[in-house]
Amino acid sequence: MNAVDDLDRHFREAVAGLRSPDAPPRAAAGGLDAHTALELFDAQLTSRHADFAARWMQQQGRGYYTIGSGGHEGNAALALALRPTDPALLHYRSGAFYAARARQVGGVDAVRDMLLGVAAGADEPIAGGRHKVYGRHELAVIPQTSTIASHLPRAVGVAWSIARARRLGTECAWPADAVVCCSFGDASVNHSTATGAINSACNAAYQGLPMPILFVCEDNGLGISVPTPHDWVRQAYGDRPGLAYFPADGCDPQATFDAAQEAAAHVRGTRRPAFLHLSLVRFLGHAGSDAEAAYRTPSEVTADLDRDPLLATARLLTATGVLTPPQVLDRYDEVGGRVFAVAKEALESEPLTTAEQITAPIAPRRPALVATTARRTAEPPTAPVGESVTVAQSLTHTLADLLGTHPEMVVFGEDVGRKGGVYGVTRGLQRRFGSARVFDTLLDEQSILGLALGAGLSGLLPVPEIQYLAYLHNAADQLRGEAATLQFFSQGRYRNPLVVRIAGYGYQRGFGGHFHNDNAVGALRDIPGLVVASPSRPDDAAAMLRTCVAAAKVDGSVCAFLEPIALYHTRDLHEEGDNAWLAAYPQPAQHVPIGRARTYGSGDDLTLVTCGNGVPISLRAARHLEQQGIGCRVVDLRWLSPLPVSDLLREARATGRVLVVDETRRTGGVSEGVVTALVDAGFTGPIRRVTSADSFVPLGKAAQLVLVSEADVERAAENVLSAGPDAHR
Repeated sequence: MNAVDDLDRHFREAVAGLRSPDAPPRAAAGGLDAHTALELFDAQLTSRHADFAARWMQQQGRGYYTIGSGGHEGNAALALALRPTDPALLHYRSGAFYAARARQVGGVDAVRDMLLGVAAGADEPIAGGRHKVYGRHELAVIPQTSTIASHLPRAVGVAWSIARARRLGTECAWPADAVVCCSFGDASVNHSTATGAINSACNAAYQGLPMPILFVCEDNGLGISVPTPHDWVRQAYGDRPGLAYFPADGCDPQATFDAAQEAAAHVRGTRRPAFLHLSLVRFLGHAGSDAEAAYRTPSEVTADLDRDPLLATARLLTATGVLTPPQVLDRYDEVGGRVFAVAKEALESEPLTTAEQITAPIAPRRPALVATTARRTAEPPTAPVGESVTVAQSLTHTLADLLGTHPEMVVFGEDVGRKGGVYGVTRGLQRRFGSARVFDTLLDEQSILGLALGAGLSGLLPVPEIQYLAYLHNAADQLRGEAATLQFFSQGRYRNPLVVRIAGYGYQRGFGGHFHNDNAVGALRDIPGLVVASPSRPDDAAAMLRTCVAAAKVDGSVCAFLEPIALYHTRDLHEEGDNAWLAAYPQPAQHVPIGRARTYGSGDDLTLVTCGNGVPISLRAARHLEQQGIGCRVVDLRWLSPLPVSDLLREARATGRVLVVDETRRTGGVSEGVVTALVDAGFTGPIRRVTSADSFVPLGKAAQLVLVSEADVERAAENVLSAGPDAHR
């Protein structure tokens, strides 16, 4: 006998031992009427048999996902206590919730959805065979990854956006009185992402901001094999200020339904967060490969069988006379037969067959429409076209122009409101556009990005700021695991447009150290579909920010906009007072497409490829080299992902020699991608790199010892000029 057989046998024997009531049927004591109880039971049966079918499909060689919902089927009552228009971001043990929501809406075959996901079938309606997720646009179920608790910050962002969109007079994807349902396991409550998100929700409510979110902890007492300490979840969240707490036995359908109804009514009525704590069990281990005998005793497993939520619902239905025990078993078998018929069909489903098919939803690009949108501007224009500006001034004017053009756009982050940013880039925007659109946040990068993800998903156009590049890394999964994957896991049915402004790079004079001079971009460059913009000039900063916002609005693009701190207020290039780093604020028509570089000069001897602070460094070095009779051209990449490969190759071939000037680190830095792109494209001339050291940036003048300098560039240029025609290094 295996775990599936044990669970099936126990249910059958226990139901066979039930007795129909001798007295006339009695109504259930709570709010669960007979019709709703039957709907709940059918959803539970569907989920249970889908778990069995997934194990069977694995045995047939076409089942790739066996994390089941066994023991968590009580969450069907949660679904029925909510409205089908309430957005749901679900725990991966939510088969019964999904089945119940599908029955509420109608026209959706939950079994087919789930088992096509198990089979990785290309016809699966949400992820298209890319992963097994719970999600459907028609059901307001937003697909989630398996990363522990990573969806909670987004859920908070969705809840925040409902009232904010209405306040701004813009469209929202959800009804004005919607409740956001966000479920997770008991082990997840200990993750920093969960604690940060719940803290963020409570903080918002404390400030009087609407935060209609229902956190649902499905507590089965185990994180794979590690037990959750008894009563820990209640101790941690049962008396949290600003967070209403509703406990229930999640294996008891009546108790679960009543508690879920009460919790949902509280959130819907007060627009404040609540925590629904459901005590559950887990059947069939963590997943198909999990041998529970290694860490659980037989008595523990047997005790859980007696708490089977399907058996509890069967008891309720027989005690109230809705079904007899034989009718319960007949219904159980009938549902099982339907599920296994679908499982057999799923075995024959077509899988994904090409890499192009798999990657198609990651980063859709409509450059012509993006260009048209980027050229739109507020009427009358708000920016001083033609005025000489610094990078910081250019960004300030552009943000103002974009806020005036796109009423759904919001700008937020640490210190961006009243202070106007630590470098003054958002100065005056809150006063001009109001605190509903330009505002300060908690000092928590995960919460900032989660707010943005939920806002974009809900219909807003978020432009958050991460104060320093070094501060991004503790929240990078919100970009990598959440933002960049949403279109991939939903085939574009859901999207989270986002432009995150990040102040970064080195070379700040008299200030900094590592956390204010971070030059590590490797964590961004390898995220599929992420647009990474890196302007250096004031005119490019304006045009590229417009492009990123337009791409987010048109294609749902996720963009990281890296702003070189040391160039924010720079005015001079070669000599003090030359004002050569100022630029005329550009017309909106001056569009910079994603993935296009900018070239300075037309020398025939050497191509310098660079970005960010490397641009003025390279221009100064090129001037010195030209004084020695060496003709140079400087290529500003502008976009680190996708790289401007066609422009790069053209300029490399123009001179036949390339020196990559990279202010990021030698290992994992931008230059690795540039050299690889050139070699892959067949460039055969000599290539050299000059980079910053593989080091954190120290404080004070010592920083100059690890960051690339003009002298480094000139020495490296001499080296590449002396190399043979086929040399790479």
